[in-house]
Amino acid sequence: MEAEVPPSGTISLSSTKGASRVDREHGEFGRTGELEPMGVVDIGSNSVRLVIYEGAVRSPTPIFNEKVLCGLGRQVGSTGHLGKESVECALEALSRFKAIVRILGVKNVRAIATAACRDASDGPDFIARGERALGARIQILSGQREAELAANGIMMGFRSPDGFAGDLGGGSLEIIEVKGEALRQSTTLPLGGLRLLDAADGRIDDAIDIADDQIGRVAWLEGGRNRAFFAVGGTWRAIARLHMERTGYPLHVMHGYTMPTEEAIDFCEEIRKAKKLSAMPGIDEISRPRREVLPYGALVLERLLKKLGPEAVHFSVFGIREGLVYSLLSAAERKKDPLISFCAEYARLRSRSAEHAFELCAWTDALFEPPGPKETEEERRLRHAACLLSDISWRAHPDYRGEQSLILIAHAALGGIDHPGRVFLALANYFRHMGTSGSPEDDGKDKLSERLKSIVSKKLYKRARIIGAAIRAAHMLSIGHPGIIDETPLSYERNKLVLVIPKAYAALDGERLRRRFAALAELLEREPEIRVKQ
Repeated sequence: MEAEVPPSGTISLSSTKGASRVDREHGEFGRTGELEPMGVVDIGSNSVRLVIYEGAVRSPTPIFNEKVLCGLGRQVGSTGHLGKESVECALEALSRFKAIVRILGVKNVRAIATAACRDASDGPDFIARGERALGARIQILSGQREAELAANGIMMGFRSPDGFAGDLGGGSLEIIEVKGEALRQSTTLPLGGLRLLDAADGRIDDAIDIADDQIGRVAWLEGGRNRAFFAVGGTWRAIARLHMERTGYPLHVMHGYTMPTEEAIDFCEEIRKAKKLSAMPGIDEISRPRREVLPYGALVLERLLKKLGPEAVHFSVFGIREGLVYSLLSAAERKKDPLISFCAEYARLRSRSAEHAFELCAWTDALFEPPGPKETEEERRLRHAACLLSDISWRAHPDYRGEQSLILIAHAALGGIDHPGRVFLALANYFRHMGTSGSPEDDGKDKLSERLKSIVSKKLYKRARIIGAAIRAAHMLSIGHPGIIDETPLSYERNKLVLVIPKAYAALDGERLRRRFAALAELLEREPEIRVKQ
């Protein structure tokens, strides 16, 4: 059955059985209609930031992001007031943000303020001035609400989180327990980087006692033992960036970067005790205002991890801004898989046919049914994501499609995935274009970075080759057009991998298809057989 070509800008599901089934399973097939942009202004104790998202959806894409380090909370602890220069800096930023949202036509703007404005005696006066400068209402968050939004951000960026989230700002530290969609105990502590620097009068040893006293009062932190800890906040991300540089980590993507707890504690202690922070590799990538509070942020993370005893630290770029967006989503939107949602939208925007991408999910299902390789639920989810992303580089020159796919996917703004999963998706699509030996015609050398490959296990690497080979064969058969592979099923028969091509598509058979299909069969340790019905 030939697929009916949908009108421009729309996707028809009725033309393919496989796409409909996969769509129902994931609850996602790309967005329909135009999204309404949403702006979030976050007035923190250290920075003032504007992020404009494409829309309030499960996997929001920022279309504009600007941050100004104003240091509003620098003197709040000791003086009770916001600094005059910091206030003027923030008001200037808010005036610029007002112009930006007007020019970009953003009608939905949400503005929030955190610890500095919450604690300063002149906070209300600044908020009134800020609202005039921004042209929008500014909500001062309570400590509890700030913790809840941080947890919502973790829900936005991680799949079924189970552990504790900590959000370190300039003025405060919010800690909250999160399990799936449930928010449990939370607390706010006056341990933000600027606040602690001020309270200790610049003496790091005094700051240790302050942090230990505050953290020691929270008895329920013992419940974090051997669970996950999700680290939120610019200072903690700066620590992760330095750790990447120190270890020569090959993937410079912050979200989902993971450090074993003991290693994180040791590295934070090294930063805290450093005589010359300027000598640390990668420090030049950290802004000077951030460097000032870095030892204090490291100190807080070190002492908190010793109290919690989690299995690992997972760094997040999703925080209270994304948490605010998440809080506005419907229950149905929240239930969507963040990874599949992103990949489906990417397919709609950048591939020749999103419908064909979903057909690939269903077509490759047959490879992992008995007696094929076993597949966990998570492995199946990653395979479907790889299929959805399989054609996003079709506009690139053929010689560079594999390399471009590798770079695009490895560094994409993906949520709901760890770093090994991210590299798996990149490798699968590299092999989709370059062949399993690393060249477009299967006869070149593997040009992949050995360091990047080191992130994935041997098992995951082999799966990437299998899935890349399957997608490669499917695209040769279907020429990227929907409605063809749905009619050409795969199956196992004894020691054979069998592809059946109906009479209507018999002319699509050929030497290149057979070569690619043979490469797939070899990876599956089967003999290839293509049957063309007459």
